[in-house]
Amino acid sequence: MSGADPRVRAVLKLAPVIPVFTPEDVDDAVQVTHALFRGGLPVIEVTLRTSIALDAIKAMVEAVPDAVVGAGTVLTAAQMEQVKAVGGRFAVSPGATDRLYAAARDTDLPLLPGVATSSELMRGLEQGLDTFKFFPAVQAGGAAMLSAWNGPFGDVRFCPTGGISAQTAAQFLHLPNVLCVGGSWLTTRELLQARDWAGIEQLARQASVLPG
Repeated sequence: MSGADPRVRAVLKLAPVIPVFTPEDVDDAVQVTHALFRGGLPVIEVTLRTSIALDAIKAMVEAVPDAVVGAGTVLTAAQMEQVKAVGGRFAVSPGATDRLYAAARDTDLPLLPGVATSSELMRGLEQGLDTFKFFPAVQAGGAAMLSAWNGPFGDVRFCPTGGISAQTAAQFLHLPNVLCVGGSWLTTRELLQARDWAGIEQLARQASVLPG
């Protein structure tokens, strides 16, 4: 795919798991970044589901410059520009539209668009991309779907996200067309409320050596 952005695959190859993190507090977000990075997971997807998410990304980028912090749940061109402005290194969307693809090109921000069907995947290929988020992974067919897609779409690579746990990650990571998985099990609400940074770091260490 001559038009594909090589930066997307480069990010996804850095670690087997990308933590999907929904921040509730900026200072805590910085602690989470330190914990994940120490645990061997340098890539973090921060979902834009809370009002402080952009402030959290900015603080995380400044606190741990070597971490690769991006934004998830990116739905609009305006959000794409905001993510770029606060130092986000990539954007992840649950789906994609022509307008969002255009916004990614305009802002020069690597985009990992979500796909759940062959037609959505083909639309992304027409836009020049070759790397996608498979979402919601478990609900949309799981590892069996990705295995089936490897035939007609042999050059495409995926980051499945949605419903994946530490116990089921390996079944995805063993597939030849999967570069990494996204998971929210590393930064659960319980861990965040307990401010259990050591616990998050330990989960990151375990995830960093998957499939093990």
